[in-house]
Amino acid sequence: MNTWLAALTQLERAAKVAKVSKDVLARLRVPERIVDVQFPVRMDDGSARMFHGYRVQHSSLRGPYKGGIRFHPQVDMDEVRALALWMTIKCAVADIPFGGGKGGVTVDPKQLSGGELERLSRGFVRALGPNIGPRLDVPAPDVNTNPQMMAWMVDEWRRTRARGEIAASRTSRNDGKGEWRATFTGKPVGKGGSRGREQATGYGGIVVLQEALRLRGKRWGIGAAPSVIVQGFGNVGYWAAQVAYDAGMHVVGLSDSQGGMTQAEGFNPEMVLACKREHGSLAACAGADAQRVTNEQLLETPCDVLIPAALEGAIHAKNAKRIRAKVVLELANGPVTPEAEVILAQRGIPVIPDVLANAGGVATSYFEWVQNVRNEEWSEEDVLRKLARKLRMQTREVFARATGKRTLRVAAYALALKRVAGAQQ
Repeated sequence: MNTWLAALTQLERAAKVAKVSKDVLARLRVPERIVDVQFPVRMDDGSARMFHGYRVQHSSLRGPYKGGIRFHPQVDMDEVRALALWMTIKCAVADIPFGGGKGGVTVDPKQLSGGELERLSRGFVRALGPNIGPRLDVPAPDVNTNPQMMAWMVDEWRRTRARGEIAASRTSRNDGKGEWRATFTGKPVGKGGSRGREQATGYGGIVVLQEALRLRGKRWGIGAAPSVIVQGFGNVGYWAAQVAYDAGMHVVGLSDSQGGMTQAEGFNPEMVLACKREHGSLAACAGADAQRVTNEQLLETPCDVLIPAALEGAIHAKNAKRIRAKVVLELANGPVTPEAEVILAQRGIPVIPDVLANAGGVATSYFEWVQNVRNEEWSEEDVLRKLARKLRMQTREVFARATGKRTLRVAAYALALKRVAGAQQ
């Protein structure tokens, strides 16, 4: 099953429970718009090279489209459509006034110089033209894009489009002044970015986990200091591991793309990150008491909480029977396939779904948007406090709907579909 069919399967399962109208379901089965562009970029040698860009705008029922921009050599439109649908659901679960979108450019960014990447970023914004804006579509960083690229993009949008479009709709508290910054989120702090955004997804995942354990921990057989394994030690995985460690959990397993390591007494993620930066991989940081493992072996290592924070489809029909965690917390997008989730449910292993677990990133992106529109700057403490309060509340909402045989994913989707349907009325 490809990613798009997996997303549709999840949607259909939840629709049966949520009892939404056929009209709402029909609108969510297909994107509202797919923007497909070809645009030139001047290369360092003076030549002009054409690039293929795209933007999937899934649903605007609850507000502007919201979702990342990726620079990647392999474009899988089914995956992008699925990610856009998941963004629609995720924004509704988090109860923020955005819809879902996703997009990017077919390119290997490692083959481009810094100047070429800047011209690519700016060229893509010019090509998208009137299809993005602070009240229409608000992109953010994704695979192989970063805050600096968002700064280039928002500056290009300001330079080429902001004056006319903002002047035409003076709806912000600051009468449109500076609202152009809200066209993109995930920007650097100091250029319209929000404090707390870097750690938001990983931090938010642990907030959701803590609230889930408060609600169901005893039923799941998990005590006050659970053992945690994090697959994927990028930005999201690192912050999840560090926040879990700071909260008194035992981080007994970690991995990156090259493999991982386990250790019964646990790891200090901050020390592991320093070692990885020095040596280039986690494998080089395995001490005498640690055991080196593959990513596949790490997923099958016994623990209380397994956190897949890397790629889609990490837990699938072939390995689901060998998962030995008591609960799975999805911090990657779609790391558990629908087939695997059925197997895990039959084995009594609940999955806290990505549309709830990793919603901290998009919720903080919304906070950044609000700060830009209002011309405000919030402290990191204030951002994280607001984020924790929102995620705890939505976690309780989802768990309250997970009754009988309803999985947490079905409960989250049912909540989201109710909110989307309410926006259509």
